[in-house]
Amino acid sequence: MDEALVRSLTPRVLTVLVRRGADFAAAEDAVQDALVEAVRRWPDDPPKDPKGWLVTVAWRRFLDAARADTARRRREDRVEEEPAPGAAPDVDDTLQLYFLCAHPSLSPSSAVALTLRAVGGLTTRQIARAYLVPEATMAQRISRAKRTVSGVRFDRPGDVGTVLRVLYLVFNEGYSGDVDLAAEAIRLTRQLAASVDHPEVAGLLALMLLHHARRAARTAPDGSLVPLAEQDRGRWDTAAIAEGVRILQAALARDRLGEFQAQAAIAALHADAPTAEETDWVQIVEWYDELARLTGNPVVRLNRAVAVGEADGPRAGLAALAALDDTLPRYAAVAAYLHERDGDLDTAARLYAEAARKAPDLAERDHLTRRAARLNSRRREGR
Repeated sequence: MDEALVRSLTPRVLTVLVRRGADFAAAEDAVQDALVEAVRRWPDDPPKDPKGWLVTVAWRRFLDAARADTARRRREDRVEEEPAPGAAPDVDDTLQLYFLCAHPSLSPSSAVALTLRAVGGLTTRQIARAYLVPEATMAQRISRAKRTVSGVRFDRPGDVGTVLRVLYLVFNEGYSGDVDLAAEAIRLTRQLAASVDHPEVAGLLALMLLHHARRAARTAPDGSLVPLAEQDRGRWDTAAIAEGVRILQAALARDRLGEFQAQAAIAALHADAPTAEETDWVQIVEWYDELARLTGNPVVRLNRAVAVGEADGPRAGLAALAALDDTLPRYAAVAAYLHERDGDLDTAARLYAEAARKAPDLAERDHLTRRAARLNSRRREGR
């Protein structure tokens, strides 16, 4: 079977059932049953109209389930509505699924899982492997999410900002096992960009492409992290960078600046520099100022302190850092870096060790521990 075709058709078939009156949970179950039937039949007898075939089989599965459910006898009236065989209407309501999966009543983790299942077309097993949790745990999470949004009608415009935050969460999950969530997020965001004309959708797609372009250079052969300044820029994906910059420029030209466009502009300035020393840090600081104005996010100001330290010197960066809450995530790591740049190796080593203890994952912890060990070694050699 053509897996890409099936994954592209899944959300479209699901929206047909929902539009006909099936609640989300029942419709999603019916579509999954139809996909199982497709796996069994299509290799030997491929349909001329795959979407129409899936719609017909899924609707019949839904009706069968409705008839069997005595508490929902009213749905038997829909038997007469079964469509005649033939091509299904070429209407794509996938965008509505994005908004449904990003429903405000869902937790971020549930919204991401439901998006990957309903819009991305991934199986529960694939999503569970990507999150490194048991399949049963992920199945329960998806089932709860489906129950939460059951009965929600598509009668109000969705919040694009919420959808984008969900997609950004998917992207930041990275990849594990047989599912590359960063690549999946890019695929879904491309799909969204083709469905809605919004500069922030373009901004998020540009940001993803620009970050993903550096992926191959982010880790050494032993799996250790490679900081941006030390990455081999010859390993960056220049085609992805060019596409990201082109998309970003078109979005910025519309003069409706948003946070994802501002983040993409910062990423583009890093990508544009032939070497780390040639990075335009002054302009990056200006973009961080814009981003801080748009979001009010203290983590943005933390990153801005690093940029100020590069543009105006480590003392200026430490002054910017002093105005922030020292309980912010990665505050100690930023402080360590700026103190190292300023030549205060004792303080830097202590802060790197503190940051390592607070690191959110093993790779970052090991990286910070090595930085602390390197500085301690330099201090001993200097005595």
